[in-house]
This record gives sequence, C-alpha cells and structure tokens, in this order.
Amino acid sequence: MRHPPADRHAPGTAFNTPESRRFSGVQSAERAGMSAESREPGSSTGTGQLSRSDYRILQKIGEGTFSEVLRVQSLRDGQHYACKTMKQSVHSVEQAHSLREVQAMKRLNPHPNILQLHELLYDEDSGSLSLICELMDMNIYQLIKGRQYPLSESKVRHYMFQLCRSLDHMHSHGIFHRDVKPENILIRSEVLKLADFGSCRSIFSKPPHTEYISTRWYRAPECLLTDGHYCQKMDLWSAGCVFYELLSLSPLFPGRNELDQVNKIHDVLGTPDATLLQKFKQSRAMRFDFPPRKGCGFSVLVPHCSAAALSLLHLMLTYDPEQRISARAALQHPCFRDLRMAERKAVSLRRAVGESSSVPVAVDQRWRVARQGRRQHLKQVGDPLSRRNAPHFPLELPKLNVVIPTPKIPYPLSSLPALSVSHRGSLPAISKKCHSRLNKKPKEEPHRLKSYYMPPLERNPENY
Repeated sequence: MRHPPADRHAPGTAFNTPESRRFSGVQSAERAGMSAESREPGSSTGTGQLSRSDYRILQKIGEGTFSEVLRVQSLRDGQHYACKTMKQSVHSVEQAHSLREVQAMKRLNPHPNILQLHELLYDEDSGSLSLICELMDMNIYQLIKGRQYPLSESKVRHYMFQLCRSLDHMHSHGIFHRDVKPENILIRSEVLKLADFGSCRSIFSKPPHTEYISTRWYRAPECLLTDGHYCQKMDLWSAGCVFYELLSLSPLFPGRNELDQVNKIHDVLGTPDATLLQKFKQSRAMRFDFPPRKGCGFSVLVPHCSAAALSLLHLMLTYDPEQRISARAALQHPCFRDLRMAERKAVSLRRAVGESSSVPVAVDQRWRVARQGRRQHLKQVGDPLSRRNAPHFPLELPKLNVVIPTPKIPYPLSSLPALSVSHRGSLPAISKKCHSRLNKKPKEEPHRLKSYYMPPLERNPENY
C-alpha cells in the first residue's frame, strides 16, 4: 500500500505529512490513538501543568510538524492516556481554550465515536499546552497495512456505520472535519473513533475556505476544481475513499499531483458533463479541457462487494456534492439495516435494565446483547442487591374458580322418548305419540311449544 501525498499546508495535528510517516522511525500522531476510561461522561476538562506529580511518561508515540504524542500514565487513577503536546507556545489559558481543536473536542464530547478529551494542561511558565486524550490501539491504516486478505464485508460495514455516525454527530453540531483519512480514524476493541480535529471548520463559515486542506488522495472534486468552495459533503467523499480502502486494501485515487488526481477520479467515475464542470469553473481560473471518458465503475474494482455496499459507495463518491449523500442519510441506507436493528434492540434492552444511555457501547456488543435475548441479558446485568430488595410477588397467579353456566335448551329433551333400535335393515316405524310431539310448533312464549293435531301417516309397506 502506497502512502498519501504530502501537500497539506493547513495547520493541524502532528505528523500530517506522509513523508514523516514514511521516513520517521516513530508512528504518526494521528495513529496514536488517544482510553475509554479517560473521564466520566459530562465531566469538564481542567487546566493544569504536565508534571511528574500528575503523569508519568512511558514512551513517545509520534512526532510531527505541530505536535508530538506521548504515552503517559496517570498517577491518580493508574490509567494510560495519550498526551498530545503542541510545539507552538500558547500565551494564555484563554488562548488555549480558544484553539479550534480544543473547542471542537469539547463541543463534540462525549460521543462513542469521537475521540474523548480527558484533560487540558497548560504550563504558564513555558507556554506549553498538552491535550490528555484517551488511548486507542491502532488506526485504520495500521489495521489494513500488510494484510493479504481483505476484511469481511460485515466488519467493514461495522466500521463504516460508526464512521458515518461520527460524521453525522459532527455535522449536526455545525462542524466538518476536512481531513478524514485512515490515519485519523482510530480503533480500540472494535470501537471506531474519529480523531485529529485540528483542521475542522464551522459549517456556517462562508467560503472560500483553505484549498489544500485534506490529504490529496481523499480530496473531493470540489476541493480540487474550485478555489475553496466546498462544504461538509467533502467529508462524505473522504469517507467513501476510506470505505473502498477497507474493502480492497488499496487506495482508490492515488494521484501523484492535482491533475493526476482528477484523471484518476475520471478513470473510475467518468468525465462529468459540461454543466457540472461549468459550476466548478465559475470559482477557479483554470483550464477544464478534460478528455471525455467513461469510467470503469466500482463493481469492476471490488467484484466481491454486495449490491447494497456498492450502492452506498456510489452515493458517497458522487461527483456533484449537491447530489452526494449526507451522513444522516447514509446511516439509513439498506447497507446498515442489520446494524440499525441490532442497535434498536440493544437500546430497548438497556432501557429495560436501567442502563445509562451515555455509556458508549460497541456495535458488535449490541449484536451480542441482541442475540442473547432479554431473559439472559437480565441475568447478566441485573443488580443482585436490587433484586434482593425488590418486593416479593408470587411466581404464579392463583387459580380462579370459574363457574360456567350451563346453556339453556329451548326444547325439553327429557320429554322425548328414546328410540329403540330393534329393526334389522329397515327403518323403525314412528309412533303417533312421538310423531305429534316432534311436529309441534313452538308458541310465542319462550320455552313453550304450540300443540297442533296431525293425523297419523299411513304407510304402504310395498311402496316404502
């Protein structure tokens, strides 16, 4: 797997350039994940000084242009964290809190698919600022690097569902990431979290934005063909490139430069029509003389992919950003139907047992809980003390003595004589008394019979 290009000029977190990833002996700051035990949901971030009395430095995880990341251990709770220290000096606590990355993480936390900020440490003497974040195991790049066989589609859907959920959470809070790539997507125990918010921007900010913001291989066409006229839909394009990379273990558009990047996009999607190109051309003075070509499509590149996954991939990698799917609509795509059903079952089970909705639960854990069923889940997570103090009720309701009234018969059966079976092969003769009783019509009063006289029938044995 080749490395992405190194034409990112906007300030961000450490180790953003692929050259440092390629030639440095340490991991990148994006790959350093940052522990789910970091802080209780709802707690506020503090400001202090990184010293030996608070944290013990274990090892260096990564270093880049703007920051370095250390693995540290808290001397208060013994947990391991990722300490991201900015190389640029900060002059005041107010400036530290006003940094775009700090503001974004404080606004987006807590969320099960957003990297959690545990503490903010500021040294007034040196002007050093450190972000104490949760520690993750690896990133998507490390997950697929060196693999000979692709991941199962179910696992890829599991990761993409969480990525779309993190993007939907960001966009609903008025922020878009602008640098979604495998190195900025962290994993721990099958839980995916989006990290590195140093390049994020407000959705409500007016364009033009910074042109060279995301890594070229994951840059949307509107970022390549316009002078910074793009929106949050660029995050969905980048997520679609990550989606393909998880399915195929190789980058989708590994362009050597901007023009080659556009050509590689056209090789797969085809050259867009003149109307769409004219929309892009209005904001950039450059030649749009792209040769017309028909793209090969995604089904040729990932033939093992299901129809639902191909459909979502196509919607995320739509050339026109206005027609591109949003993060919220992607969560409702049929590709994630099973995950949505499992999540709904897990939520209903958590409500039944009184669990807190703020505790992050992995999607695979939701699958296991949904399979176990309500009875087994109550046995596992029920509190013995609460069951001990619960009011005692009989296990079985008492049986009710129900008296069923006998139906009223309008005709007195006891008055009818029993027929004696004494014939052999022929019907018995009906007596006059029985015949008259059977042919009586009932009176208007209930349970009474009207009496009518009928002469007895004379039967001819020869004609019978």
